[in-house]
Amino acid sequence: MQRRHFLVSAVLSLFAAQRVKGAATGKAQPGSAKLPVLFIGHGSPMNAIQNNDFTRHLSQLGKTLPRPRAILMISAHWVTDGSRVSAHPKPATIHDFGGFPQTLFNMQYPSPGQPMLASQVASLLGRMNIREDADRGLDHGTWTVLHHLYPKADIPVVQLSLNGHLSLREHLELASGLKALRTQGILIIGSGNVVHNLPLTDERSRAGPYDWAQEFDEHIKQALLQRDHGGLLAQDRRHHRLWRMAHPTLEHYLPLLYTVGAANQQEAVVFPYEGFQERSLSMRSVRIG
Repeated sequence: MQRRHFLVSAVLSLFAAQRVKGAATGKAQPGSAKLPVLFIGHGSPMNAIQNNDFTRHLSQLGKTLPRPRAILMISAHWVTDGSRVSAHPKPATIHDFGGFPQTLFNMQYPSPGQPMLASQVASLLGRMNIREDADRGLDHGTWTVLHHLYPKADIPVVQLSLNGHLSLREHLELASGLKALRTQGILIIGSGNVVHNLPLTDERSRAGPYDWAQEFDEHIKQALLQRDHGGLLAQDRRHHRLWRMAHPTLEHYLPLLYTVGAANQQEAVVFPYEGFQERSLSMRSVRIG
């Protein structure tokens, strides 16, 4: 009986050790489900402290998603010379904005980082010579969204920067290297806006979105549904005017390409939220898988 008890204990100990090792290395465990990929239109930082249709959508979305082991964010607000991944074990909450109420500056999102995941991302994207940044915190494109999705801030978060020297296609291709993370409990989220023309925002008007903004938003929606990469990469000259209106600069569009690139062509595309704020900010959310 003692020998049998010893053998059972040894097997259980070995099993437990392998589970810990798998969690530490990020390797998928047997039966691991593939997590979806998301794109969130984050809009104004004020969404962090407002109760509106969009923020209520985020809170509900967080309750319905599978709980991830960690989160990889690609935010419009970290554009770099070359590619970087955040590797701080306790990333600071960055208040990278001005002119807002003190309540917003007082907000903190104290989620842990995960340097091991940062190293894994750098390895997966090795051909791009990703630099691990041990100082980077979480910008508002990340924490204003996660504040509603996961309000307890108890899930590790790592950010991947937007390399300012890459073309649209190169961003899309880079994202394809992240696919393996989805079976390892990592939730990949792009945070930007499908339409983002800041100079033309109008928070006081009760009018709906501009016609051109609606047209571009619908163009991207259809391109996503039809898996039309040409439409997503601005290859149709008929829409060049719309691109210039929707994105005077492209940083808020680029995170969408990481959501698309980390997905497979066969996966279902749904839109958990559709709508506009301030006439020229599309708050569209995208879920693939």
